[in-house]
Formats: sequence, structure tokens, C-alpha cells
Amino acid sequence: MAAWCGRWAGFDTPHATPVAVAFSGGADSTALLLAAHRRWPGRVMALHVHHGLQAAGDRFESHVRAFCAQHGIALRVDRVQAGHAPGQSPEDAARQARYSALAHMAADAGALGVLLGQHADDQAETVLLALSRGAGLPGLSAMPEHFERHGMVFGRPLLELPAATLRAGLQSAGHAFVDDPSNTDQRFTRNRIRAVLLPAWEASFPGFRPMLARSAAHAAQAQRLLDELAAIDLARTGTPPAIAALRSLSRERQGNAVRHWLRTSAGVAPSAAQLDELLDQIAACTTRGHRIHLKVASGFVTREGERLHYAPPI
Repeated sequence: MAAWCGRWAGFDTPHATPVAVAFSGGADSTALLLAAHRRWPGRVMALHVHHGLQAAGDRFESHVRAFCAQHGIALRVDRVQAGHAPGQSPEDAARQARYSALAHMAADAGALGVLLGQHADDQAETVLLALSRGAGLPGLSAMPEHFERHGMVFGRPLLELPAATLRAGLQSAGHAFVDDPSNTDQRFTRNRIRAVLLPAWEASFPGFRPMLARSAAHAAQAQRLLDELAAIDLARTGTPPAIAALRSLSRERQGNAVRHWLRTSAGVAPSAAQLDELLDQIAACTTRGHRIHLKVASGFVTREGERLHYAPPI
């Protein structure tokens, strides 16, 4: 916690602004909540999201309430409906609902930001999951230790610590925590990675977690450089980008600029196939009447005059 705060000093301001911790009641968030409570006594607030997806959710909430009362930690609870839409993964739907609820609760409390309990095992799982999906640099960058979402700052101080270390510390101090039964359900890809791949990697490459984290950091650095290049190119093409100006760039720089434009202006990311098709359409767009119309995420990239345009779903 001290090392993370040294890199992100905003949380160590001397005033009494609350610091929020996402608290599920599991081992990771329990270790984080206690560490934050020691560092900022009287300033820490626990935020619990009840997803409404499993019967054990009521037990988790009861545990969280009792734990916070025992330790004198303020608590806010939000109940959400995290069911997934057609074509959306249940994990993604729950994650989006959770981040939205955490951001709104923290904003209502006037908190500096929200701390999250992801650790080194979670980071390793994220890298392996990205590799298994053929992800690009954004996916291989895994989880950042500091980011913003829904207008709120989030931080992950525990990314360098293995899960076993966190659990051992809690057990030696006699602190109670709950285990989410869904974490062992191998219908979910991440759980299969946790149960099968991580033990195999540990057996073959002991202490591999920092190495995967280092690879993720290299990927994140490379992505930041690509983002800087995209900003330079978009300054030339305009935003939204002019088609003729895009065509003056190499295909690789076109793809980088278009991907950056879509992510920063519309919050969407084209698949590799969608991006290739869009670049093909840009290459073929040599006449005034040439039409561009390509589905990306739930909307469409189209041509309006001499520029690209992204139309979100109505």
C-alpha cells in the first residue's frame, strides 16, 4: 500500500476526504480494506455491490455488514441487477454493473477514489486470458494499477502480491472472509485458467507471476506510444478523421488512428476483422460517391461527406 501510494500520491492528501474500498467480503478485498483502514483511520469507507445473481449474495452482504460494524468502518451497499444482454458475457455484464455502482456510491460520498483488491494472480490470469483470445496490446497490457471510469478514479494497490500471501496474512491474524462459490465454477474461462493453467505454469516456471506482470507492463508502454502516435496522426486528419488524410498514412498507422478515434470518441473497439474490412473500404474510397457502412460494436462506421462517422445504436 505504501509503495502504491508513493506512485499515486493523491490518496495520501492530509485532509479528511474519504477513501473508498470495493469490499466483497472475500479474502482479497478484506486484506485491502484492513490495509486502507490502518493507513487512513477514520477516512475509509467500504462499498459493497450486491449483484443479485446468486443466493449466496445475501450471505455476503450480511458478512460485510457485520465485518464493517466490528471494525468501525463506514459502509454503503448498492443492489444492482447485473443480468447480461443477448450476446454479452455474464462476467462482462456483472463487471460493468459493479463499476457503475462503485463509481456512483463513491461520488455520492465525495470520495477521492475507489481501491480494488485485484492481486498478482488476477493479473496473471488476465494476461493468459488475453493471450488465449489473440488480444492486441490493450489486452496484453492487463490491468492498470490506476485508471478512471464513470468519472471516478480507481486504484489497484495489491497487483504485486500473490493471493496466497493475502490469505495467509488474514488467517494468521484471525480475520474472517467469505469464499465466492462461483470462483470455482469452471464453466467460466477465467476459473479454468485459475484451476488448470496457473498451477501448471507454477510447476514449470516457479515465481512466474512477476514475469507476466513485466510483460504486461511492456505491452502497456508500447500501447502508450501507439496512442501518442495516433494523437499526432489524428491532429493531421482531424476528428472525426478525413478519409483522404487517412489514405496518406500507412495502413498500420491508419488502423492505429482509427482504433484510437473509435475508442476515445465512442468508447468502442473494432475486432481485427472489422478493422481490416474498414481499412479495405477506406483504400477503395477514391470517388466522391463511394459509400462506407460497417458494423462496429453495436453501431456503424459510415461516411459523411469527406469524413468517417460513428453512428451509435438508436
